[in-house]
Amino acid sequence: MRGDLLSDPIEGLDEALAAVDAFDEALVAGLLRPGPAQAAAVAGLAEAVAGTPLAARVAEAAGRASAGAAGEDHFVALAAARCALLGSVHDALTRQIDEAVGRPAAEDGAEGSGPASAVADPGTNLLAAARSWLCDLARGGWRGIDHELVAGAAPVVSAMLPDPGLRRRATLLDGFAAELAASCPGATLERVPVRRWADLWSRALLLTVPGSAGDRPVAPVTGRLLPLGVDVQEHATAVQAQVHAVFEPADGGAPRLVRAGVSAPKPDTVVGAGLWQLLRPRMSLLGAVSEGRSMELDAMPVTAEGDLIWDDERARPGEPADAFATARVMLSTATAARVAPLDRHPVRIAVPVLLEGYAARSEEGRLVFDLAGQLLAVDTDRAPAAGPLTPEAVAASHSCVGLLRWDAGEFLLQPLAVEATVRKKAVAAHAGAWAGGTTDKAGVRAEKAATDAVAVLRERAGRLLRK
Repeated sequence: MRGDLLSDPIEGLDEALAAVDAFDEALVAGLLRPGPAQAAAVAGLAEAVAGTPLAARVAEAAGRASAGAAGEDHFVALAAARCALLGSVHDALTRQIDEAVGRPAAEDGAEGSGPASAVADPGTNLLAAARSWLCDLARGGWRGIDHELVAGAAPVVSAMLPDPGLRRRATLLDGFAAELAASCPGATLERVPVRRWADLWSRALLLTVPGSAGDRPVAPVTGRLLPLGVDVQEHATAVQAQVHAVFEPADGGAPRLVRAGVSAPKPDTVVGAGLWQLLRPRMSLLGAVSEGRSMELDAMPVTAEGDLIWDDERARPGEPADAFATARVMLSTATAARVAPLDRHPVRIAVPVLLEGYAARSEEGRLVFDLAGQLLAVDTDRAPAAGPLTPEAVAASHSCVGLLRWDAGEFLLQPLAVEATVRKKAVAAHAGAWAGGTTDKAGVRAEKAATDAVAVLRERAGRLLRK
């Protein structure tokens, strides 16, 4: 990878982010009675999209918001402008990564490049109610939230959850409202998560527009799946494992980057390697990752964004496949799918890359890889406790398969697997090495503890149901 290309400045990037940051700060105090600084921030957002198809609508919305008279349509227009700016940042950073790794970019008009197909949304009244609540939040601002305002989401979420077509949006609203409720009253907050709440607000607001969720076009694919690594994301009550892989079509087409995810609810007592017990029965691919094998897929559905809709009935274990061999041979030629419009955000950048021949060292209290004089920060905090990939293993490595991310104005590397030389032999450590089971002592202890915890919870749940 050309690390020097990652440090090249991108024209307009700082200005786009500055416009977003200013608007986000305006939401802190709310837009019910905007002051001069807030009016300037809203006007700056409109100016930033002046050369786009959004220009007229956002300019009108900015004028109404500056006067404290914005309606629902105006807030939707402002949220769209904010998302468009962050989408442009996402696209510019993705192009820079493609150039740095020498990977072909997805062609315009390729599968996944267009918007999701718009269909009639169920629950139009519920979407309108959700939109009304989100607009009330924008008027009151994060400093103005209280339990009464936040509680307005509860009946809307309760009515949306039973409908599968609305469940995605209901989950987003529910999680957002829970965060706000835990922070009430906003006037006493020491620190406001400005960017995060603005992200959640703008995404949720746009998803209340009928047809915005749309259908996710899927197509069956047949061929060989070559895993690169596993990204584990853990929450107190849920866990998800996302397998990043290269798919090699059986018809000889160009290889492509794909993902396969599996998630499960969990009790907060299940941690570490015990997480795999919850995920393993739901996806046979985890066993193949642990064993270092490929998977043969037969008509497996895949979305236009490159997400496999996993079905164990359509997959079988294949030949041994080393992640580093796959990365060295195929990663630079594999094309990535275009990202859906509403998903274009810098925080969602997670591009598989291969790094070799670097020097790892500590710089200002954090681990960095020196790539021929260019320093790349390594995010070891993302390494899961559910595997043998430790910060020490990363620091001792000379080769790494990881996800290139962008956060707080810089590129970061999240290791998925590393390779080091021990006694003149290459030894690899993978984040998903325990996914299919482990003989590691710490892993075995964690699995046993998880088994005991789950058994107790099931027994207690059974007693409650019998009552």
